[in-house]
Amino acid sequence: MSEIVILSGSPSKSSRSDLVLKYLGSILKNEDFTVTHVSIRNIPKDALFYGEFEDPAVKDIASLIHEAKGVIVGSPVYKAAYSGVLKALLDILPPDVLQGTPVLPLMTGGSQSHLLAIEYTLKPLLATLKGQNLKGVYLLDDQIDKTQLNNPIIHLETLERLRKQLDYFIETVNRQKDRVL
Repeated sequence: MSEIVILSGSPSKSSRSDLVLKYLGSILKNEDFTVTHVSIRNIPKDALFYGEFEDPAVKDIASLIHEAKGVIVGSPVYKAAYSGVLKALLDILPPDVLQGTPVLPLMTGGSQSHLLAIEYTLKPLLATLKGQNLKGVYLLDDQIDKTQLNNPIIHLETLERLRKQLDYFIETVNRQKDRVL
């Protein structure tokens, strides 16, 4: 058993990013991983707005992430980058919170023109927290059906690409775990 933390950076109630992250979590659970889903929506707003790194919720999240064997971080693209609330949280976490941890970045957006947001914004941010970035996946909004809760990915090539990245993430997490043993 390994602990995987899935961090959703979407502030939206009906988020495609969050739907995809929950789908990945269900696959991981079927692979006998313990999965903890953390949504930016459940973090006290004052802690984020005022940068309260001593807030108990922030400390709990930092502890969860620090002890995780792997982390998946997802965000919609807003103004060619990740969400501001995700950045607010990551700014108040310890600078080494992802030290050596495999991290699978995921972003969703409305057009191909934001494809590089994952490379130029999210991955560098995760690297500053000392995460071991994997390739990551960018999904277009029209490749995700919000009404399909069990498998929201309706574009087969995207589903295959996502599954390959998840399989590599699982393999990397298991390799890390074997090194510790």
